[in-house]
Amino acid sequence: MTPSASALLDWYAHQRRVLPWRALPGQVADPYAVWLSEIMLQQTTVVTVMPYYERFLKCYPTVQDLAEAPLQDVLALWAGLGYYSRARNLHACAQAVAALGGFPPDVAGLQALPGIGAYTARAVAAIAFGVPVVPVDGNVERITSRLHAEDAPLPGVRRRLDHLATLLNDDPAARAAPSDFAQALFDLGAGLCTPRRPSCLMCPWRSVCRAYASGEPERFPVRAPRKAKPERHGVVFLLRDDSGAVWLRHRPEKGLLGGMTELPGTSWLDEAQDLASALDEAPVEALWKEAGQIRHVFTHFTLHLRVMMARVPDFGALHNQPGFACPSESLSRQALPSVMQKCLTVAGATAAD
Repeated sequence: MTPSASALLDWYAHQRRVLPWRALPGQVADPYAVWLSEIMLQQTTVVTVMPYYERFLKCYPTVQDLAEAPLQDVLALWAGLGYYSRARNLHACAQAVAALGGFPPDVAGLQALPGIGAYTARAVAAIAFGVPVVPVDGNVERITSRLHAEDAPLPGVRRRLDHLATLLNDDPAARAAPSDFAQALFDLGAGLCTPRRPSCLMCPWRSVCRAYASGEPERFPVRAPRKAKPERHGVVFLLRDDSGAVWLRHRPEKGLLGGMTELPGTSWLDEAQDLASALDEAPVEALWKEAGQIRHVFTHFTLHLRVMMARVPDFGALHNQPGFACPSESLSRQALPSVMQKCLTVAGATAAD
């Protein structure tokens, strides 16, 4: 049985969230705002995204402005939001859209753009262009799993859940209001059909929900056991000159944290390197001392870094090395990922020693 789209839309009309990228009732959604928010919301919460979204719109009010911005400026504005390939793809996509003269109004055209996958293409198409498709994010996946009490575990069952979610569009009311229906699904998952302690008694779809009928809605979606994350280890070197400037470098454009700014350091290894051999990779010979250690969790591994610090009169000995001197007052404007910000914080805590 297909749940009533009308019931969900009635609930949404009274309970919809007010979000900075969301059009008000009766207004037409801005494709740029929808796309920007959807890219930022991947793997990130609404609360975290809001200040980043507002800063981006202030700096780049149109997709043309974003397309014309230097990549390093975009990365710097993104710093701290994580999953940095999104920022590189965001910039590349803005340039592609600017070249086209606007966002394509269909799923296929949107999915052909850099950094736009099946979910984002459907979300922008539905919300901004009124295409009757169902974008399947984590919220919609969870709702669909519970509606059908799907026992097969994620991630293997993902393709089936995607298919079942598309069937929600069988209700003519859903197809008549694609933008509101997609956003109603998002709000249902975020507000009622939550991962823990879902508010089933207030849900407009509880009468047809098999997970609710089972008495164990929290059991769904079923997930395969997680494997323990591997751990990696490395050393970073925070080098200052007499003016307080810090020596930094850019990471390669491709790969983890591609194009971001970092402190120079060793490779990240499966086992901790002895300090003597690590110091052989320091940018210069100096009186290095340990400022502290940090732990940072990436998607696929946990990283442990020892932070070494030293001072030199100037950076003349590094003239043949890739990198640049950054005045201390300019550090906040660099594209420093969270892991490097942690390293700087540790070093700053002992900088006066």
